[in-house]
Amino acid sequence: MIPKFNKTMLPILEAISDWKEYTLSEVVERLYLVFNVSDEEKKEKVANWTLSFNNKVWWWKSYIRQAWLISHPKRWVFKITKEWKNVLSENLDEITVDYLKKYPSFVKFITPNKKQKIDNKDNNSNNIDNIENIDDLTPMDLIKQWYDNLNKVLQSELLEELKKVDPYRFEKIILELFKKMWYWDFEETPKSWDGWIDWIIHQDQLWIERIYTQAKRYTKNKVWERDIRNFIWAMSGDVNKWIFVTTSDFDKKAIKKAKEAKLHKIILINWDDLIDLMIKYDIWVQVKNVYKIKKVDSDFFSDN
Repeated sequence: MIPKFNKTMLPILEAISDWKEYTLSEVVERLYLVFNVSDEEKKEKVANWTLSFNNKVWWWKSYIRQAWLISHPKRWVFKITKEWKNVLSENLDEITVDYLKKYPSFVKFITPNKKQKIDNKDNNSNNIDNIENIDDLTPMDLIKQWYDNLNKVLQSELLEELKKVDPYRFEKIILELFKKMWYWDFEETPKSWDGWIDWIIHQDQLWIERIYTQAKRYTKNKVWERDIRNFIWAMSGDVNKWIFVTTSDFDKKAIKKAKEAKLHKIILINWDDLIDLMIKYDIWVQVKNVYKIKKVDSDFFSDN
């Protein structure tokens, strides 16, 4: 039978506990046997477009990943981590969301970011525990919660993929993003400039307004004040606009330095802003499905 989605995390980890690398489809096949999933149940779909059982496994694989119980050594492949040994020693009957909250990385994942507006302070819209409390929620509340959770997973996986690409490929991705944002033309800087200026963006067709860009694909390092200072030093007299993009974040002093640059307009785009822009302009993402929410047209039934 198909288990509830909160019953699959421990079996997923047990199914790959031999330290080998597995694809999602290989884990699904193993779990078919664990849960005695029938042929009919294997065909069940969610909203007529994705297999129900596969969807549950993918969902919880994503949550386990946020607690660093599994890793992705390469694309579409995952394996258990050393932390799984510690979990095994606890002899758990099941792994729940509450259990995963012992990991700071998971807590950070389910916590709304600074851009999300929370109408009710007691309601964490990204906490999947709330999804099961359907008695107190309207259908639109449930839709919003599922959307927020899916978007959180998308953001996390997109950032993870970005950090794996080589630096030059990252520059090309940022260039693709700027093109989608309707900047006019681009020129790559001479290699002698490389390190501080990657591309020059032309803001208009006549090449009157130019913007320097710098893209840093960092996995851990922050952008420091000295990086901002060095870039300001590298800017020529006829260019006073600059965009700095990174998969990491900016140190407080770096942000302060950028704001205080009186002769230059400096835009800082950290990983959070970058991921939002990539999703907004469909860079490295695709629309999986579209749901239309319809209601009765009251005007159609009016006497007038």
